[in-house]
Amino acid sequence: MEFEKKAEKKLNGWGFLGSKYEDAGDLYEKAANCYKLAKSWDQAGSVYVKLAGCHLKMDSKHEAANAYADAAHAYKKTNTKECIAHLEQALNLFMEIGRLSMSARYCKEIAELYEQEQNLEQAIAYYDKAADLFQGEEVTTSANQCKQKIAQFSAQLEQYQKAIEIYEDIARQSLNNNLLKYGVRGHLLNAGICQLCKGDIVAITNALDRYQELDPTFSGTREYKLLADLAAAVDEEDVAKFTDAVKEFDSMTKLDEWKTTLLLRVKLMLKAKEEEDDDDLT
Repeated sequence: MEFEKKAEKKLNGWGFLGSKYEDAGDLYEKAANCYKLAKSWDQAGSVYVKLAGCHLKMDSKHEAANAYADAAHAYKKTNTKECIAHLEQALNLFMEIGRLSMSARYCKEIAELYEQEQNLEQAIAYYDKAADLFQGEEVTTSANQCKQKIAQFSAQLEQYQKAIEIYEDIARQSLNNNLLKYGVRGHLLNAGICQLCKGDIVAITNALDRYQELDPTFSGTREYKLLADLAAAVDEEDVAKFTDAVKEFDSMTKLDEWKTTLLLRVKLMLKAKEEEDDDDLT
């Protein structure tokens, strides 16, 4: 690419340092745009990294961070590993110059990429970092979105207590907000399902009492009825009763894949107990 060659020539030639890097930077920018138009994503990514290098030589950290982000977004089309590496460079530079909202945004983007790759541990780590940064900038909605992801993946990884604490905390916060309070029963349902997965009937009963204290309207909801019916089925080790309660709720409000997966875990646990009891009788 002609612009890229000219930029290399600039850098290797004589000239005032500042203007040399500035001129090369302009040429790299043009080269990257040409590569993007040609859909040569790897070359575009590689040139944006060189552009970031020019900005760093001129101590322009903000521009360098943007160039690393541009490199990442070019690589996003072809190479997730490279994309993550350059988003990491962008977010670190934005942290250095105090642009925490930008750092939070790229942290969340890295988390989403790990989520797509099904690397839940890394996704949790980056959603956690993003939630802290959003919270620091008082962007509560974005912080809570990240926390819900952490809870969702923690439960998938059988870290139920961590998930319960997050859902209960978000429910508590949402009660005082007119826009968010309608979501409270959903958060409490998620927390309750995680309680069921732990299989401790005393903890489940205590949790239901606590949720009623937290939100007096909760006991009148279908979510509460489902949790109460499921808790009774677990206590009585009654698989049929458990299945009926899930079916009844699902016929009115479709259960998503996450809830279905966790409820299936509880059902299998119940079945195993039932079979154990049958073995004891024979």
